[in-house]
Amino acid sequence: MGLKETLKSDLTEAIRSSDKVVSGTIRMVLTAITNEEVSGKEARTLSEDEIIAVLSREAKKRREAAEEFAKGNRPEKAAQEKAEGEVIAKYLPAQLSEDDVKKLIAAAIASTGAAGPADMG
Repeated sequence: MGLKETLKSDLTEAIRSSDKVVSGTIRMVLTAITNEEVSGKEARTLSEDEIIAVLSREAKKRREAAEEFAKGNRPEKAAQEKAEGEVIAKYLPAQLSEDDVKKLIAAAIASTGAAGPADMG
């Protein structure tokens, strides 16, 4: 089952369980995906990677909005944006930890045989 189908299925479940935050958030995400599909000269179906890019963009909007509402002394709106961001995060791939990134960098450096900045291109 693709990511879009998973979102649709989860939307149905959220509606059945009367979870307004989850159902509203998934509706917004599905609308963003549909808008992306119909933008441009002709409609197309998004790949999984493109859907993840849309989800990432939507999650970023929620993080930024939560920060701004918190700065503006609107904690209830900030909490709502954070909750929506958490719903979206469930559909995104797990982020690499800092240690994982360091290991990947070390492996890349070792595979090139670079000893320092002088060995760069």
